[in-house]
Amino acid sequence: MATAAFVLIAAVAVGSALGLVVRRNPIHGALFLVVNLGSIAALFLTLGAEFLAAAQVIVYAGAIMVLFVFAIMVLIPGREETGPDPQRPTRLLALPVGAVLLVLLVALVAGGGAPRAAGGPPAGGVEAVGRLLFTDYLFPFELTSVLLLAAMVGVLLLARRRA
Repeated sequence: MATAAFVLIAAVAVGSALGLVVRRNPIHGALFLVVNLGSIAALFLTLGAEFLAAAQVIVYAGAIMVLFVFAIMVLIPGREETGPDPQRPTRLLALPVGAVLLVLLVALVAGGGAPRAAGGPPAGGVEAVGRLLFTDYLFPFELTSVLLLAAMVGVLLLARRRA
């Protein structure tokens, strides 16, 4: 069962990555990237790393993609669409598929998921990640924060020169 889930999720990840590269419309590419990041989060879940999956969805598929879509909408003027909607049959199919997914989600949450074994914290949990981040990987973590700060200062300087 785990192998079938992995193959299905990996196929979605590869397909969405190909869709990202092939599509000419940047908004469609960004949506394919959201699907790809979501499938990577699902792969994290199959590995038992719930914290990494949640961080992947919240940080990348949420915040970063909102920033990407905002930048695309601001920098690339869109053309106005007129005429009949060629995607109408697909859009009509989206409502029942969404309802089925909602029912599955409610059933999963109501069922409580799989029972956990008693013992220490899970290997991919917040405590384990935090302990590794602030002990073994403290220097790369701080180096990353300094690089991000330098990038922000550089962007501000470049923006100020243009204005």
